[in-house]
Amino acid sequence: MGSMSGVHWLILLVVVILIFGTKKLSNMGSDIGKAVKGFKDGIKDGDDTTTTTVTPSTSVPPVPPSQVADKTTIDVETREKSRH
Repeated sequence: MGSMSGVHWLILLVVVILIFGTKKLSNMGSDIGKAVKGFKDGIKDGDDTTTTTVTPSTSVPPVPPSQVADKTTIDVETREKSRH
């Protein structure tokens, strides 16, 4: 009783197809595949050690490299978004 046999899985598959339809199931499958691919690409891109340059909106003199303590941290100024 604890494990499902092949007949149980077949009945479950038929019920799912009747509820969702084959077109919706194929769309969900492709969406899940795209999401997994995007996740894997994001993980792979996260491993790269590329440096992003951020240009602030106000004129701030650049800090000489000898005074930068941690080159992996980017210091930026934030502005509060006004709500209407």
